[in-house]
Amino acid sequence: MNEATLDKRLIAESFSRAAPTYDKAAALQRTVGSNLLGRLPRDFVPGDILDLGCGTGHFTRALAACFDTPVIGLDLAEGMLRHANEHSPGLDHWITADAERLPLRSESRDLIFSSLAMQWCPRLDQALAEAWRVLRPGGCLAFNTLLEGSLEELRQSWKAVDNLVHVNSFMSLTELTLLLDDAGFGDWQCDVERHVLFYPRLGELTQELKALGAVNLNAGRPSGLTGKARARRLTAAYEQFRTEHGLPASWQVAQVVMFKQPGRTGVSA
Repeated sequence: MNEATLDKRLIAESFSRAAPTYDKAAALQRTVGSNLLGRLPRDFVPGDILDLGCGTGHFTRALAACFDTPVIGLDLAEGMLRHANEHSPGLDHWITADAERLPLRSESRDLIFSSLAMQWCPRLDQALAEAWRVLRPGGCLAFNTLLEGSLEELRQSWKAVDNLVHVNSFMSLTELTLLLDDAGFGDWQCDVERHVLFYPRLGELTQELKALGAVNLNAGRPSGLTGKARARRLTAAYEQFRTEHGLPASWQVAQVVMFKQPGRTGVSA
């Protein structure tokens, strides 16, 4: 996503509102975050950890338990951090900040973990540069992000209704790979997972997206409520994707693990 399409203030507000409902709707988020955590090398034992885009603190708590060390949780949404603080006994390091401007000392972290937050960075190159700066030599950036093709069924269904932007846009794998190549880490791996969730009705998918705070925040999105006639057309279009399991919603997730090689020079974004 680029700066022309996303307003960070709207992102923070949307996820702050979703804090009370997020955890109950976050099955996919839990799965892909757990998969990311499982991709860390078994012999990698970080001391200073940042959970970047920590949300409600689920993986902040998981990281603290896994590595038996305090973890800093950082998020753009103050509402998420309040919720995380209330539900994370023993953890008290929470920072409201932007992934593209980390308020942390250079070479102060061993691990930066970030699950499904980077797709909300208009300048992913800047976020990668900041992660490189903050990591110690030998440190790891482990993150996942959504790719082009996510929610493709919903995107195509809306095209049968109008030409407005109704679904968030995501980076292609080619674009992501170029950014990873240029980030200066030297040692990285990117694997793509495809997940398909099924819903009895379209309304359950849209309600889940709202509960997660992952609503349409792009420029060109429609204003106001969707009329009944347009909603019927959308539903009819989506029904064409129905299978024996229900209405599918596809997600393309890039799982990335990068190590900062000693002696290498980072790339300024």
